[in-house]
Amino acid sequence: MLLDRTERYSTVAIWFHWTIALLVVLNLAVGLLSDPIPALRPWMAAHKSIGITVLVLTFGRIAWRLAHRAPPLPAGTQAWEKGVAHATHWTLYLLLVAMPLTGWLMVSGTDKRRPLDWFGLFDIPYLPVSKAAGGFGHEAHGVLGWLMLALVVLHVAAALRHHLILRDTVLARMAPMVRR
Repeated sequence: MLLDRTERYSTVAIWFHWTIALLVVLNLAVGLLSDPIPALRPWMAAHKSIGITVLVLTFGRIAWRLAHRAPPLPAGTQAWEKGVAHATHWTLYLLLVAMPLTGWLMVSGTDKRRPLDWFGLFDIPYLPVSKAAGGFGHEAHGVLGWLMLALVVLHVAAALRHHLILRDTVLARMAPMVRR
């Protein structure tokens, strides 16, 4: 499928999207399944590193997005669909910032601190917060994780609806294998 340059996201936006998506799915699996599947608990150090990576990449992605317009939605997209799409995207951006920050808050505000580093390469400083703030971070991180999972499922379902049912170019705009 050939799309005009104005009909698809830039290569940088596509790279940010798929890298962050992969990291988020991995972190959701580790975060939400480490209690029922104890074999995932050793992954918690990587979970923290990935979370910090998502935070940094998200700031880069938001900066890129603010400087580069998204391609328009297909003609005929109803106003309510545009509203839901925009609300979902900006809520995902908010969660991509809030999830790592609440996790960082959680590990910073505890009496029993565990090592916090980026893949063993350098230490990440703890936030100067109280135990109460750490408790809030813990609760918020869990709730936001489930919300993130729900929005990721909604986002994927919407992309598949556009591709398989509506047969429009919405998914192709973000697909890395589609030629310009």
